[in-house]
Amino acid sequence: MEHTGPLTGVRVIDLTAMVMGPYCTQIMADMGADVIKIEPPAGDNTRYISVGPEPGMAGVFVNVNRGKRSVVLDLRTDEDKITLRRLIEDADVFIHSMRAKAIAKLGFGYDDVAAINPSIVYTNCYGYGHRGRDADKPAYDDTIQAECGLPYAQEQLTGEPSYVGTIIADKVAGMTALYATTMALFHRERTGEGQEVEVAMFETMAAFMLVEHANGAMFSPPLGAAAYPRALTPNRKPYRTKDGYISALVYNDKQWSAFIGAVQPPWAGEHFATLEQRARQIDTVYMLLGETFLERTTKEWLDLLESLHVPAAPVRTLDELFDNPHLNDVGLFQTVDSAYGPVRFPGPPTWFSRTPGRIDGSAPRLGEHNDEVAAQLRAAESARSDAATRA
Repeated sequence: MEHTGPLTGVRVIDLTAMVMGPYCTQIMADMGADVIKIEPPAGDNTRYISVGPEPGMAGVFVNVNRGKRSVVLDLRTDEDKITLRRLIEDADVFIHSMRAKAIAKLGFGYDDVAAINPSIVYTNCYGYGHRGRDADKPAYDDTIQAECGLPYAQEQLTGEPSYVGTIIADKVAGMTALYATTMALFHRERTGEGQEVEVAMFETMAAFMLVEHANGAMFSPPLGAAAYPRALTPNRKPYRTKDGYISALVYNDKQWSAFIGAVQPPWAGEHFATLEQRARQIDTVYMLLGETFLERTTKEWLDLLESLHVPAAPVRTLDELFDNPHLNDVGLFQTVDSAYGPVRFPGPPTWFSRTPGRIDGSAPRLGEHNDEVAAQLRAAESARSDAATRA
């Protein structure tokens, strides 16, 4: 497999499962890293949680494990522990999603791994950071959404606590693990120093939610509750039109003036003239806009708002993304051949002028690369032996 991208030459030993860690290493694989996914004999549970072209190749698994190599190791056995230690010798990154006590019991805590390879970047993907009282609590996306206030925020909008319609905690934490790991690699590039990195879902999502919602609660004394009113107002939702729905944000003063001038709603007035004034009564503003949007069709609104340079979009289904003209223009989707047929992946959303990433193959079957990786280990040991003899 010929890798391309800014991480070409980086080797990752990946002991993560489910979505948080695999999403991090999926992006690393897309960007050129050689990711060796270590799986137990039963495989990553995500292999079995949704539809797929064959048993053990569920769609979610195939997407977040594309471009990786699968090696089955039973780390309860001494023989397979020795194999993992040999893989660590030439690795740049070791990343896992076990609890701290579990990985340490297996003999692969940070001190154990650093003793084998002092320059390695060792990333822990936890539910809760190991320095806190909840360090050993189990965590999944739903429970972390609850912990970080997302269902509470949804309750402000809908009147009932609910999860958002995506596994946002897993994915945001996965991207955080990605940037934390690559930052540590950047430090190593400058200094030669490896180090341990910790990324916890709860801490990540607490920081994520408080970007805007910390607001007045950050100050001493507090100037208000931890809430960004515009995001939590009940009337913040897609507007119903004569024949469907539309998302529109008549936000800054230029957009507001253009909208009011073109539509001339009866409720317009100087008390809504500035962004500051509208922000103070944002739920009322959204309510009045909602009444106004009922007067025209979705297409009529889209055409008008585009002419006014007011951000607007139809409310699309997820299936529609696969045929979105803009996404197809930029080449987001990449079709990859596999042993189980062609797979149309949503590819890397980033663009590099000199080192573009790409999807280097579909997801591996369980243990597909055991022999290949074993042969590489034998070759590496032979090369080291030859070098020692010459020395």
